Amino acid sequence: MTKLPKNVDLLIPSLPTPLILIENEITRFAEVKLYIKRDDLIHDTVSGNKWRKLKYNLLDAKDKGFQSLLTFGGAYSNHLYAVAAAGAGMGFGTIGIVRGEDHEIRETATIQFCKDRGMAIHYVSRAEYKKRNDQDYIEEISSLYGSPYVIPEGGTTALALPGVQEMVEETRQQLGFSPDYFSVAAGTGGTAAGILSAGEKVLAFAALKGGSFLENDIFKLSGNIKEDGQLSLFTDYHFGGYAKWNYELLHFIKHFKVAHRIQLEQVYTAKMLYGLYDLLISKYFPVGTTIVAVHTGGLQGLLPDLVDV
Repeated sequence: MTKLPKNVDLLIPSLPTPLILIENEITRFAEVKLYIKRDDLIHDTVSGNKWRKLKYNLLDAKDKGFQSLLTFGGAYSNHLYAVAAAGAGMGFGTIGIVRGEDHEIRETATIQFCKDRGMAIHYVSRAEYKKRNDQDYIEEISSLYGSPYVIPEGGTTALALPGVQEMVEETRQQLGFSPDYFSVAAGTGGTAAGILSAGEKVLAFAALKGGSFLENDIFKLSGNIKEDGQLSLFTDYHFGGYAKWNYELLHFIKHFKVAHRIQLEQVYTAKMLYGLYDLLISKYFPVGTTIVAVHTGGLQGLLPDLVDV
């Protein structure tokens, strides 16, 4: 395992992250073993799958002598938040290309945090933001900032996979065996691809509306691993779209915290667990199945009325 430089105190993780058995009337009814991998506890500001996915990207940027990082995200992006924190900790300058014109976006707490960590914020129109994966556009906008190291939206690159694979191996060691499934929320699909590339079966719950495209993205990133049953993608638990929610989801989050002392957030992990519980209630899994649900962090975006539950 490649280690981060010893002088980078901000990025030293708390490992292994806890693996918690969840027992309640639903898991007993379904007759399964459900664990939560608490990757939300890996680091205070570079949380969950962001730490796992950024690790080797950051090491690559450092090894190649880059002085700054450029990446993409929305005004509430966990990824922008993590890159700003990690960049400040490792001595990189950071640039965030943010979806939506400046005058259309109020100053979110996420953007203020990024600015406080020294990130330069560059707002672009939603139409322009759609070109974020076009190489000519990336080169054009990078040239404005002296050709920084570019990390795609969500940190989803081939270099994200080994960091996620380390989470898988860590979980195997904690359990003493491989679970039947890992369950994860999917935004860009990088975490699901990393688990798949480690040879495990994945239940991926799309956090955005119209997420069926994620199947091809996940397979492509993982090396086109398309064995039957390796990936199950669920697209009906987005609650209206990315960062959308309703009071049923908020009730689920509050109930889960009271029952298990684990805070969920409304953008990713709560949607995944809500969907997973729905499958458990419908007896989707054979008796005796072991599932590890990954808490991918993102608590910086928690709704204020969920904090003090």
